Amino acid sequence: MSRARQLRRRSAGLVVLVVLGAAVGGCGTDPPPVDPSRATGAATTTRPSAQEESAARKDALAAYEGYLEATRMASRTSDPQHPELTRHLADPLLTRVRLTIRQAKENGAMRTGKLVSDPTVTGVDLEADPPTVEIQDCLDTTGYRLVYTRDRKVVPGSAGSRHLATATAVRYPDGRWRISRGNAHQDQPC
Repeated sequence: MSRARQLRRRSAGLVVLVVLGAAVGGCGTDPPPVDPSRATGAATTTRPSAQEESAARKDALAAYEGYLEATRMASRTSDPQHPELTRHLADPLLTRVRLTIRQAKENGAMRTGKLVSDPTVTGVDLEADPPTVEIQDCLDTTGYRLVYTRDRKVVPGSAGSRHLATATAVRYPDGRWRISRGNAHQDQPC
């Protein structure tokens, strides 16, 4: 099979994978680390305040926006080790995004263009161990193209769409929020 044909077969999957890393489950990875302050075994009766919940929403959305930007930067240069990825992503999503970017690079492709995002928080659970925030987004990838690196021609079969995407932000023991899971729901237009 020719390289061009292999790239075309993978390109449709790469569109989704690069945007959200196609993180569908843990695939044998360890769960996110436990917040040591919650691992004491002592029962807590205080519920998170509205201010704590608001701060979590804000921080999780900032992590999500950072994740999208880091993925765009890494995809634009076909660099799966781009340092910004680890600032905003965590496993299993981090590994999946890196793999997708590496596959595009090996096939002579990269991402270019504009990705439009409109995220909202759909759930906050600060009592979970670790704390999580669920995010829903309407991603517009119609202007975010997979192109050949050598001539910038669009890879056939890599057209984008407007579709629902979901992500999970997790607060790690260092206090930072990172996106650890994400799904593109291309069958659900928005």
